[in-house]
Amino acid sequence: MAGGTFIMQIKSFHRAAALIAAFALAACGDGAPSAAPAVAAASAASTTGSSSTLSLAAQVGEKMFVDARLSGSGQLACASCHDPKNAHAPANDLAVQPGGADLKAAGTRAVPSLRYKDVTPPYADLLDNPDGISVPGPGGGFAWDGRAATLAEQARIPLLAANEMANADVAAVVAELKAGAYAELFRQAFGADVFADTDTAFAKAGLALQAYQLEDRSFHPYSSKYDLYAGNKIGGTLTPAEVRGFKVFADPQVGNCASCHYQGAGLNGSSALFTDFSYEAIGVPRNPAIPANADPAYVDTGLCGPLRSDHPPAAGNTFCGMVKAPTLRNVATRKSFFHNGVMHSLEQVIRFYNTRDTLPEIWYPTVGGKPKATPDAGFPSYGLVKTQYVGGKVKKYDDLPPQFVANIDTQMPLDGRKAHSAPPMSEQNMADLVCFLNTLTDGYQPPASAPSTSPCTQ
Repeated sequence: MAGGTFIMQIKSFHRAAALIAAFALAACGDGAPSAAPAVAAASAASTTGSSSTLSLAAQVGEKMFVDARLSGSGQLACASCHDPKNAHAPANDLAVQPGGADLKAAGTRAVPSLRYKDVTPPYADLLDNPDGISVPGPGGGFAWDGRAATLAEQARIPLLAANEMANADVAAVVAELKAGAYAELFRQAFGADVFADTDTAFAKAGLALQAYQLEDRSFHPYSSKYDLYAGNKIGGTLTPAEVRGFKVFADPQVGNCASCHYQGAGLNGSSALFTDFSYEAIGVPRNPAIPANADPAYVDTGLCGPLRSDHPPAAGNTFCGMVKAPTLRNVATRKSFFHNGVMHSLEQVIRFYNTRDTLPEIWYPTVGGKPKATPDAGFPSYGLVKTQYVGGKVKKYDDLPPQFVANIDTQMPLDGRKAHSAPPMSEQNMADLVCFLNTLTDGYQPPASAPSTSPCTQ
């Protein structure tokens, strides 16, 4: 498909979006509580890379990634959460994953995918936006709050977190590595005396996991239908619905997704990552499925903590409430969404973006109202709130302290329009957008024959 003209349209749409949103900071994507249900990790995870093509350090990382011995429970590996068969993200739909020494501790944030992290820059309060137009703002780093500067630093977090892999300390991890089946490979990679110093050996372990993620193609395969389309390759012709969805994605007056999930040429020579590495507050509803949220005083303000401490949550701090915008690659394979895993389908997420302001009563709790025994026929069933109330007040932005509500981004489609006014996207817009986002799923194989009629082929 000759897509040059259309791609130029998309880029012009995005530039318009960036100019309209002069301080567009991104939303969504943590690995802080990244422990997952126990699996036989060594057999549950299979990578697409070949060890013969990896450096010695990456070969060590490949073995570590599936080694459940590197956890306090002996039942969790990196691959338990970051399943290679599910785009290196959890295979279940839990908001947070269980971990700890007995697998009974709960996380506090959803586990992100580890794919397409290879060009992520370290966090900076004023990171240049890759679109070349938006003003610099918070961006980069690993985890939902960017507190790890490198993949090696990120690997340290789950290994030592009490509610994740729950190792007692650095020495416990190194002891398992030294006693393991690939200890000699570890020495070949990092030196014969690498285990002589515990801190050095642990640092090398992080570098091994980083090398594996950087070198193994399975972490950044670029094998979606969109990649065939962008490369003008056979099998990459978008259907009419997918083309329309791409326009919705980029149009600053409709979906405006590209303003944060940037698909153009990016940092460090990247392209089409569908993220600009930035941070944004969008007022995602509080998730009662997270055990920590049972305490009304517990608040997750992203860049302002509780898992990082260099941006204290003081009144007037414009960073509070912001979390990282993840890549949208493989988003259609996810089973929980946002940093708190509060939603569980891509369609629901898109409807939230479309109706957070126009129908807040289906996303946030109502205080003081009278519940109706049977909702009206027109009361939407796709929201988080299934009960219709008469009277009362909708407690909008219920997971963000009031002093930080001013930090919420107001660009389209979350533009603060009046309740019960018309939303920015039509039903057709949303359906088409889902079709386009499905083209970002890796492992696409063009069908041998024309696909049967479906909503995404028309």
